[in-house]
Amino acid sequence: MTQTNTPKPGPRPDRPPVVDVAGEAGTRPGGVSLADAADVAPSDAGVARSDAASVAPTGDISVVTVSDAQDRTSAGSLSAVGGVVQQGIAPVAMPVVTAGPDGVSTAGVNMAGVNAADVTPGDVRAGGQDAAGPAAVGTEPAGADSAAGVAVAAEPAPAEEARDLPGRRERPEGPEPAAALTADRLLTRSAAAPVSGWRRWLYQMTLGYVNLGDSDQVRIQRAMEHRIALRLGERTRYVPVLSRKGGVGKTTVTTLLGMVLAELREDRVIAMDANPDRGTLSDRSPGRADFTARQLVKDRFTVNSFAQLSNYTARDGSRLDVLASDTDPMVAHAFDDADYRAVTDILGRYYSIVLTDSGTGMVHSVMKGTLEKADAVVLVSGGSVDEARLASETLSWLEAHGRQDLVAKATVVINMAAGDRTLVNIDEIEQHFLSRVKNVVRIPHDRHLAEGSRIRLGQLKPATRAAAVELAALVVDELQQA
Repeated sequence: MTQTNTPKPGPRPDRPPVVDVAGEAGTRPGGVSLADAADVAPSDAGVARSDAASVAPTGDISVVTVSDAQDRTSAGSLSAVGGVVQQGIAPVAMPVVTAGPDGVSTAGVNMAGVNAADVTPGDVRAGGQDAAGPAAVGTEPAGADSAAGVAVAAEPAPAEEARDLPGRRERPEGPEPAAALTADRLLTRSAAAPVSGWRRWLYQMTLGYVNLGDSDQVRIQRAMEHRIALRLGERTRYVPVLSRKGGVGKTTVTTLLGMVLAELREDRVIAMDANPDRGTLSDRSPGRADFTARQLVKDRFTVNSFAQLSNYTARDGSRLDVLASDTDPMVAHAFDDADYRAVTDILGRYYSIVLTDSGTGMVHSVMKGTLEKADAVVLVSGGSVDEARLASETLSWLEAHGRQDLVAKATVVINMAAGDRTLVNIDEIEQHFLSRVKNVVRIPHDRHLAEGSRIRLGQLKPATRAAAVELAALVVDELQQA
């Protein structure tokens, strides 16, 4: 190739030798010195990288050493030079440093035209290795990035831009399912109004702008109601109500407990009269049935559905089902242990909780089956001295017959049917039973209960109803652990 370029006088003292296409030093036409390259505007570059990489080096090439480049322009000022090539002159592929002073390979990085004094081991990386200083010189591999013999440190490729997805679709797990649109998420809920008391009055007088919420007593009551409503599992639970003395309110307690459980729970609850003699459970419960427990025993092989069973139970004004005992005085055969087991086997198919109003005493024929099926027991005591003593002896009888497990889960109810005007210290009775069992509930005197007729929860005093709810909550707590 013939070149007609007019050479200039020798290079100035402050400029390094110039390399032309033929590899001769001291001429400007085909080459650019390091100092002059800093003055070249980026717009002067006009050759693609692919063209620069396809030209093989020819002739001798001058190498800029570290000592010669101390006062030269750094490589940072050459970033604008993309390749300065005059028309008709091919670019020159510059040498590549293949090994530094420390023996670290930098293959693939074009060090031509870079001020070696300004290069640190962390400035130039090739294939994960540091380039440091000039050493053995080789030929740049084909396809390496070089423009007019000048290369800079490779910049990392920009990360893939996130897709422009609307709103919640940017979640890493993808779009939300339809189940995510819950009422708790979408609805704005306001605090409930107080149910009673001066808080309710203040709420109404301020047209709802002042809402102090319910009192602590109401919140505790709601917490107990929530405990009562908990599910008990897949099998039926049996709870007998015991007493060694008649007249202490055993049937009254059975009715109160059953009505509260049936009112606050979603499953079925039944109370059965297992008194071997004439029982009074049906007299205290709302409604009246046409059949009794003894007739259910006779027809037990024909009862195959809850609809058939409901003909033998009573329910009127309450969700509690009641299975009454025989009221015919001419019946000579008492309700025995076999009858109790047959009835409870049928009831266990359709009810979640079966309450048993046991007869007076602990040695009658039904008591054996009653205690064998029991998951928890309720022991009723009166507010007198003899009634409290007999109730404590009942606990001793259970322990003597190997039922310490029932004593540990027993709930003692102190029925104040006679009122609290007696000279008996009820607190001492309560402390005595707390030394033997875990739970003791005191039911206050209530005129509606003292009538001895059918019980209606709406006619009870608030304190009486609260005591009945507490009793039901304690019983369900024990059934949860059974």
